[in-house]
Amino acid sequence: MITRYSRPVAAAIWSQETKYKIWFEIEAHAATKMAELGVIPKESADAIWAKGKDATFDADRIDEIERTTKHDVIAFLTHVAEIVGEEARFLHQGMTSSDVLDTCFAVQLARSSDLLIEGVDRVLAALETRAKEHKYTPTVGRSHGIHAEPVTFGLKLAGYHAEFQRAKRRLITAKEEIATCAISGAVGTFANVDPAVEQYVADQMGLTVEPVSTQVIPRDRHAAFFAALGVVASSVERLAVEIRHLQRTEVLEAEEFFDKGQKGSSAMPHKRNPILTENLTGLARLVRSAVTPAMENVALWHERDISHSSVERGIGPDATIHLDFALHRLANVVERLNVYPENMQKNIDRLGGLVHSQRVMLALTQAGVSREDAYAAVQENAMRVWRGEGAFLDFLKADDRVTLPADQLEALFDLGYHTKNVDVVFKRVFNEA
Repeated sequence: MITRYSRPVAAAIWSQETKYKIWFEIEAHAATKMAELGVIPKESADAIWAKGKDATFDADRIDEIERTTKHDVIAFLTHVAEIVGEEARFLHQGMTSSDVLDTCFAVQLARSSDLLIEGVDRVLAALETRAKEHKYTPTVGRSHGIHAEPVTFGLKLAGYHAEFQRAKRRLITAKEEIATCAISGAVGTFANVDPAVEQYVADQMGLTVEPVSTQVIPRDRHAAFFAALGVVASSVERLAVEIRHLQRTEVLEAEEFFDKGQKGSSAMPHKRNPILTENLTGLARLVRSAVTPAMENVALWHERDISHSSVERGIGPDATIHLDFALHRLANVVERLNVYPENMQKNIDRLGGLVHSQRVMLALTQAGVSREDAYAAVQENAMRVWRGEGAFLDFLKADDRVTLPADQLEALFDLGYHTKNVDVVFKRVFNEA
């Protein structure tokens, strides 16, 4: 993770300060419940909270201790004892390091999920506004990158809106799956810590109890979480790639905003490049790069090992921070996207009506011509247009195989025919009355 591609609010979740604060809260909440159960003195639990609640935990000091202990949680607890004093001996009673580390990781991922859901909401709002703005703006649909039939730009954006609705549901599900707490002690048997402690800590930290923690929270949860992030990142990329294609000089139907004073190239002053959407493509690749390691983390030895630990220290902050940044960058692009309806119309007209070829073929079949003969007649005339020999409609009118009257042929070139069901789709996507 680098600051160039991170929002401070997302990066803060993964800071050392935040991590140690969460570690302390887990330990202190556990102490509170243990005191209630009579395991430790209540005054000691109260003192732990009183002295540690507003304390600033010194990351450098913890690192110094860890250089000797070679254990991060022990180093942290040693530092807490320096702050809290004698009562600190009642911390971590019956607990193991994974109780702290895994529960903290769950909190960080859950908080990150909230930011990601907010980011998707912003993308959804931008897409809805622009889709409704261009609900009936005609543009050409493309398959294989080649002109197919007319659509509307609003319909195009509505499809992305539907996709990000699914993205939001995936993130909500991912958060629910990842937000579990484990305070079960060595190998997860609760031998030295009461299950009531786990439930209490879970409630206080906004988590649910992990049904069976074998000293660690099972990593299938994390695999599903990062897989969900990967899918959302792919949705970001799909829209980014669409905008990049639409911005090409030969197309120029839509374009990223270009601010006053912005420069496109160090060499060529005329350049206006799709740098934001290209960046989004790259960020999506980074987020997806976390998926395979997360899958490989599922298979741990017996009740636990730490082969997953080094992986998660990287992919946890990197994937969530990068996706958070990407979602807000994408929303900004959509909000400020320059749309050029006149260029869309020019591109529709570029092939002289070839986009209506299917209507002509269907009309011929309905007039009694076999599908094979209708296809052949329409295709042959279309190929002449591709070769630049003339206008499609003129060729059709002059072809004896095309048995339709001229006025009926002309009616088949009506652009509005292709937008007659836009309302149906918008009702499905936006729940319009």
